[in-house]
Amino acid sequence: MTGSAPSSAHVPALGVFKLASCDGCQLTLLDCEDELLALAGKVEIAHFLEASSQVKPGPYDLTLVEGSVTTAADAERIREIRAQSRFLVTIGACATAGGVQALRNFADVEEFTRTVYARPDYIDTLATSTPVSAHVDVDFELRGCPIDRRQLLEVITAFLNGRKPDVPNHSVCFECKRRGTVCVTVAHGTPCLGPVTHAGCGAICPAYGRGCYGCFGPSGSVNLPALIPLLHRDGMDDRDTRRFLHTFNAAAFASIEEET
Repeated sequence: MTGSAPSSAHVPALGVFKLASCDGCQLTLLDCEDELLALAGKVEIAHFLEASSQVKPGPYDLTLVEGSVTTAADAERIREIRAQSRFLVTIGACATAGGVQALRNFADVEEFTRTVYARPDYIDTLATSTPVSAHVDVDFELRGCPIDRRQLLEVITAFLNGRKPDVPNHSVCFECKRRGTVCVTVAHGTPCLGPVTHAGCGAICPAYGRGCYGCFGPSGSVNLPALIPLLHRDGMDDRDTRRFLHTFNAAAFASIEEET
């Protein structure tokens, strides 16, 4: 985190931008409802097309960016956004890890476009989907697909007050223990990515008897060599395991696989 908090006499300007994504993380901000009203009283929402077509130019004190870089235009645009931003925070799996669209990174994107689109010659895209941090400096990455609104409010509040966001980097297993959820792997032999996935969702899936799908990406301490034998024990072969890891945060988990 660089820079300092805006002075008390200055109303901070907030910018929210979208690259290649589904808009879900921006909707998380809108879903804050009462908290968003309180936030609107503290900042000037200068650019947020999901909320209003009335926008003001930068510079912005805090910028939130959703979505991955999938076109040359995206790459140019994120450099322009970075130049206008005091603090730049990426929100969601697409912006922090390339998102589910990063599955293209492991295949032939031209074959995909020929298969999916009737006129692939109209499609202008890069061969890969990459996180924003691969192109510009990022002050903070908020994980999730979608992000958690409590964590989002914490990040916004922290940057506006010049402190480091209090977002834990431990795994979903900690959240299961805190809410008293019985481990689905230990008790039922259900494949679960909770031991290697970043906390933040509140362990929703295990609370309903389902294994974690890794929506929040790798946690701060990932031990795939210890987890993969458990997935095999619970009925997953190598192909199933690879598909399990290569979903919302495919590129992020793939990079860890390469290291191990």
